Amino acid sequence: MSPRGGIEICGVGAVTGYGWGRRALWEGLRSAKPAATLTRGYGFDHFDDADVESGKSDNSSDNSTVSGENCGWVARVPHGGDSADGRGRFARAMRAAAREAIEDALRRGWCRGRRVGLLHAVVLGEVDLWKDFYLAERGDLKAREYLALMPSTPVSTLMQEYGFHGPAMNVSAMCASGNAGLLTAKLWLDAGIVDDVVFVATDLSLTPENVRHFVRLGVTVVDAEPLDGCRPFQEGSRGFVMGEASVAFVLSRNTHAGYATVLGGAMTHDAYHVTSIDPELSQVRRCLTEALDDAGVSAGDIGYLNTHGPGTRQCDAAESTLADELFGADTGMYSVKPLVGHCQGAAAAVELAVTALGYEYGYVPAPPRVARAHPKLRNGVVDIDDRLTLKSSLGMGGHNSAVVLAPPE
Repeated sequence: MSPRGGIEICGVGAVTGYGWGRRALWEGLRSAKPAATLTRGYGFDHFDDADVESGKSDNSSDNSTVSGENCGWVARVPHGGDSADGRGRFARAMRAAAREAIEDALRRGWCRGRRVGLLHAVVLGEVDLWKDFYLAERGDLKAREYLALMPSTPVSTLMQEYGFHGPAMNVSAMCASGNAGLLTAKLWLDAGIVDDVVFVATDLSLTPENVRHFVRLGVTVVDAEPLDGCRPFQEGSRGFVMGEASVAFVLSRNTHAGYATVLGGAMTHDAYHVTSIDPELSQVRRCLTEALDDAGVSAGDIGYLNTHGPGTRQCDAAESTLADELFGADTGMYSVKPLVGHCQGAAAAVELAVTALGYEYGYVPAPPRVARAHPKLRNGVVDIDDRLTLKSSLGMGGHNSAVVLAPPE
């Protein structure tokens, strides 16, 4: 069992653009082939420049169309799941990921406690069903189907399925929601509120309308192959390719077979701008140093920086600046967003899963470098030893978060 202060990730489940299941995620990353595909309806050939506030956007884009068929690169979750889990892709993915994590933890020897809590990180819920509700169904639904649109419903049905009776709630901190949820779960466990936590982060929000507005902001690339357009910490990066995911973890001290140990972390807020990072970086810096302090480790103990790394100008500049300022030359960094996509509210959770599975398999499948890069950026498969990982995530609107992970006890 983990000592006081360390929480074990003892179960992992995933639904991503690579497919349904954590094996599909890991094999997709190992292939070094992006999950994104050219998808009809996501190529945009004109934009309103007034939508991009002068001096505030991350990047500019030539915004050209991909093809005459209006196709663009996105990493959507493919069709699948159990129809009994709900009408929408969101609920089906959420319950599938959670179910896989729970069954995985039980196989690995998790001893479920009396009070199992549930945390669900979500920014945008059933976007497909809400769109249909207003535009196709004209608000005319049966009461049961209407209730399925609520973010509390998949949480409630999962609690019923397993007979969990701990607290259950949603958390939301934009792209930092995964880190925020994991740290909230640790707080619950440290405070003795629960014996175990199932934590799920879900974002299946890639409607053409949503993607188009991120392209208008100048941060999303749809008109280039992912490894060409999204190059975190490399020359020529234009932003990120958008993705979808639902990722789940079981967190407990009642296990002898974890994937990774959560040592600690921190969260801060810039209180500066709705999209841009404070150029002073004071709150991002404080977040990283307080995460190290909370985990009881030093910067020299960190072997790997699993970065937010969206490939946008300001985020990459912020993280590379602090990587040089706070960490030594032998601390490597990587971002898997060129491969799995930027999964928005589930992004940090996908990337936490990569670290957890990396400790299990002994390596991390970082994306290949394609241009001149920051010297700390790792290239391709990274053999991972027993050194610690710091996972950072910078959510739009000023949400800063960092989690320190170690190999399992």
